[in-house]
Amino acid sequence: MDTVKVVAALSALAQENRLGIFRLLVQTGTPGMSAGGIARELGIVASTLSHHLGLLEQAELVRSNRRGRNVIYTCNLDGVRTLLRFLIEDCCGGRAELCGDLGAVALGSAAQ
Repeated sequence: MDTVKVVAALSALAQENRLGIFRLLVQTGTPGMSAGGIARELGIVASTLSHHLGLLEQAELVRSNRRGRNVIYTCNLDGVRTLLRFLIEDCCGGRAELCGDLGAVALGSAAQ
């Protein structure tokens, strides 16, 4: 992952509403959630929510998929792992596996 993408991902998370959206989608897991469900859960107006979801999707932390008439948003676990891997790749002298659970998650070897 290049530093431009890392900065975009970290910037996307460095805002209260976007961090809340991201955390909600992490908790929701594979089923995901519609924009309306996210808006109701977090009390964010639709126009603002659309902007936040767009930034999270651009940062490759969130994915959207059309299911029937709804657009469902899910956490992009591959994007999160890539970000974590970048952040800890130099941990412990370049031996991320020594970072325990964090290393396992970033390296993709943790149970999903």
